[in-house]
Amino acid sequence: MSDLRPIGVFDSGLGGLTVAKELFRLMPNERIIYLGDTARVPYGGRSQETIRQYGLQDAKVLMDMDIKLLVAACNTVSSVALDYLEQHIKEVPVIGVVRPGAKAAVLRTMERKVGVVGTKATVASGSYAKAIQALDPDIKVYAKACPLFVPLVEEGFLNHDITRLTAQHYLYEMMDLGIDCLVLGCTHYPLLMGVIQETVGTRIQLLDSALWTAKEAQDILTTLGALAPDGVDGLQKSRFLATDLTPHFETLAKMLLGQSLPEIEKINIDESEFPAAGIEKSLPDALP
Repeated sequence: MSDLRPIGVFDSGLGGLTVAKELFRLMPNERIIYLGDTARVPYGGRSQETIRQYGLQDAKVLMDMDIKLLVAACNTVSSVALDYLEQHIKEVPVIGVVRPGAKAAVLRTMERKVGVVGTKATVASGSYAKAIQALDPDIKVYAKACPLFVPLVEEGFLNHDITRLTAQHYLYEMMDLGIDCLVLGCTHYPLLMGVIQETVGTRIQLLDSALWTAKEAQDILTTLGALAPDGVDGLQKSRFLATDLTPHFETLAKMLLGQSLPEIEKINIDESEFPAAGIEKSLPDALP
């Protein structure tokens, strides 16, 4: 059995492209439709009601495009609205980025002490701690908001002295707590893995939630017999949608995905009753 339908992936911005990158690495035959709601990013400062509304709107855009699996590659949506999405979407499996990262932490920690780094919104939600302790209540979870990491990534400061000093500022305190696993609870953070590992040392294992989310997607599709057949160039047949083509869009997208996007399409979620219609295509070299 196989299923040629694409995987739907959405995020409030472009950070979820790190999840798409891992999906392509594990399943190169799979097509993806990626939606970045760049016109309304970030979601983190919104009310829970608004986050649920935005997440469901994003999901419906992708559902209208006949996907076989929905991935909420947004830590904010995964933290506060995943159950809401699961209640409203019954046609396909729905996964987020929090639970896979939590499962990986439970499996990997030996000291039963896990650290989590993420945005202020993700850390304030307590989502990773709840997910980890739901699996093993004896594990202690220490969370730290690292708000400067995302702008450092988006400025391209992946291997910079400023980034190293920032990592030291955020992580030295957590290292003193005796953690042996550190969950990267933001989809931008895998790009800083080198600096973070250098800061915390090899005793602490870094867990990339993007990677573990892709592994869960692979497991689900394998179990359902819904993997794409061999011989399909997934990336070249994938679609990348955004609600706003912001300055430096192409540069940031290429950095997060690890390669150039074949094509970028702009979509207006608010004004289209049937979001699959009215999409305007834009080639990367036409971007500002």
